[in-house]
Amino acid sequence: MDRDSAQLQSATQAYRARLDTRFPQVNEVFEGCLQEALAVLSPAGVDAYLEAGRSIGKLGRGVEPLLAFLEAWPATAQNVGEETLPAVMTLVRHIQKSPNGQAIAPFLQTLAAIARRLQSAEALQHYLDIVLDLMERTTGSIHGHHTTYSSPGLPNFLAQTPALLAQLSPAGLARWVDYGVLNYATHPDRQQDYFSLQSADARAVLQRERDGTLLVDVERRLDLYLRGLWHDNDLLIPYSTAFDELRKPVPYYDHLGIRLPDVQHDAGGIRGIDRYRAMLAHIAGHRRWSSPQIADNWSPFQRMAVEFFEDCRIETLLIREYPGLRRLFLALHPHPVEGACDPETTSCLRHRLAMLSRALLDPDHGYRDADLNDYVARFHALLATGESSTAGIVSLALAYVTKTRRQSDQYARVHFDDTVIEYRDDNRHLWRFIEEGDEEETFSEERKQAEVEEIRGLPPRHYPEWDYVSRTYRPDWVCVYEALHPSGDAAVIERLLQKHALLARHLKRVLDLLKPQDKVRIRYQEEGSELDLDIAIRSLIDFRAGAVPDPRINMSHRTAGRDIAVTLLLDLSESLNEKVAGSEQTILELSQEAVSLLAWAIERLGDPLAIAGFHSNTRHDVRYQHIKGFGEHWDDTVKARLAALRAGYSTRMGAAMRHAAHYLGARQADKKLLLILTDGEPADVDVQDNRLLIEDARQAVKELDREGIFTYCISIDTRANDYVTDIFGHRYTVIDNIQRLPEKLPELFMALTK
Repeated sequence: MDRDSAQLQSATQAYRARLDTRFPQVNEVFEGCLQEALAVLSPAGVDAYLEAGRSIGKLGRGVEPLLAFLEAWPATAQNVGEETLPAVMTLVRHIQKSPNGQAIAPFLQTLAAIARRLQSAEALQHYLDIVLDLMERTTGSIHGHHTTYSSPGLPNFLAQTPALLAQLSPAGLARWVDYGVLNYATHPDRQQDYFSLQSADARAVLQRERDGTLLVDVERRLDLYLRGLWHDNDLLIPYSTAFDELRKPVPYYDHLGIRLPDVQHDAGGIRGIDRYRAMLAHIAGHRRWSSPQIADNWSPFQRMAVEFFEDCRIETLLIREYPGLRRLFLALHPHPVEGACDPETTSCLRHRLAMLSRALLDPDHGYRDADLNDYVARFHALLATGESSTAGIVSLALAYVTKTRRQSDQYARVHFDDTVIEYRDDNRHLWRFIEEGDEEETFSEERKQAEVEEIRGLPPRHYPEWDYVSRTYRPDWVCVYEALHPSGDAAVIERLLQKHALLARHLKRVLDLLKPQDKVRIRYQEEGSELDLDIAIRSLIDFRAGAVPDPRINMSHRTAGRDIAVTLLLDLSESLNEKVAGSEQTILELSQEAVSLLAWAIERLGDPLAIAGFHSNTRHDVRYQHIKGFGEHWDDTVKARLAALRAGYSTRMGAAMRHAAHYLGARQADKKLLLILTDGEPADVDVQDNRLLIEDARQAVKELDREGIFTYCISIDTRANDYVTDIFGHRYTVIDNIQRLPEKLPELFMALTK
């Protein structure tokens, strides 16, 4: 065990040396960040992660950018790929070289939330381009040659971007930014108001741009649609349609997942989500019925014809299974006008194939072209006997090409009007090319597996924090590190219980009254677990006397137990080390006595109880320590942890409550109770606004209420009335005489759970 610990420590120190930083705040959280990085990054990715962290730490911008990067990058890489790191670092260097260095921290702080929203490297690159464009257009110069003063709106924009991307596609975000730059580039104060969403213009333009259905908003519904109707499932990955003006991307699928546009607009009476459903149905059909073809010797015209015919075969089979899809497909399919293309001057190949596609799906197409109608009839005859196959449809498509080929098909001028079918994929899955692997030696260098010793401890869990000024959440703002509390001497807790033996005897009498009976009889049952002798004898007497006997001669039992799950959350901030007025005991020691009595009482009642303590040292380092789990009994192991309690640092209450609710919410119980024992208001060393953490704790209470978790605060702060009502409403008790805490805490619990 000692050897393993030494190896773990050596591996951690080696990574720490490569980071090459002396910030003490980094040392506090490095091990947890490293654990998360090792879990999600490749060995090369870990190397790049440490090198990027080293560069950020040397920028001269303090510890905040480095902390933000160490915490954000593993989650970012998991969502958009670790290959995006060079692009991120390029933007960081651009910002550093400009007067906007203070924007590096907010950029990195929101990066994980942005990546989780965008879900692809391409979309992240578009976002980075938007940030760079905004910075360059709003960073000014007094003399017009060199930038000398920073962008007024950039830091505010970066802070609001997660909220913006929750409502806009990247294209909508680009237009929203462009409006702000065009109208407020020379008005610093108004620019700040706009990019912090404080101005009416900002909110109005935001509402105007949010006119479509975002894939991230309907992803779960589409996933259920894909599973339920098509018995298929895969990862849905968005791509942006806003930045490729020369060639608009189209849907496709590969081994990584199904790629769909990031937004679909309601148009032509078709909702955005229905457009997504048409795309997924078409792709699901290909995945079920299409097979790849060798296409080395086929011309582009032949491949295009095969794609159109195969698309129509797939949609015909889909319509057979769900006839209502015909209406959706025809509403989205363009209706080319016969004769709209002049074959003397223009290539009409796409126009002819689009007409054919429409005719294959629409019985009322109305086209008079003889060749078109001939191949429509041949197509339906081919599918009349079954599903046909991709190979069968290839023969029909090649025959169509031979029959309808024209010299003008080679013209550079192509007729595109009413020929783009947006819900169809690009059919890359249909083609195989022998040349790609014919007699070639391909070398794939195997990724080296780093022999890294496991770093014990859980990765940090990120939680949002409520900003009452902007009335939005700061996503992934707080890092909570959890661990099992170290153990001490269980005999210390035993001595505390003996000290309160008289109080314990009093509590025992009360608990015996509260303790539920194991079983309650339910009499007069026609069917039950056992015979009710009294009723059975009475029925027998009635029967022999000639009366109608009562058939309900059985009885059953039910358990009359309490169904309550309780979590006791202890504030372990530095102020607990202060001595109680008129006593030699500290507040921490009195808290240990009170918690010991409460745990003993709840154990006698049989209610599931978890005990945890927390303290914080900035938002980057909230420590959550498990003292007793729901499945543990009140034994020497738990007592030893409670005896080793130590107090320190600050009180970031909202994050601790959210983390406690993460475990309590998973319990199956009729009533879930979260008790918070604290001696002061929420505060932390990195927060200057005294109201910020109070409002965040208040918002956390509201969140827990929605989850069905009842919160109650026991405060031993004589000034608690100034703030505790704002957080908990009327669900709190202030214990003015701290020395009575061991007596009051169990009594409060019993009063709350009667």
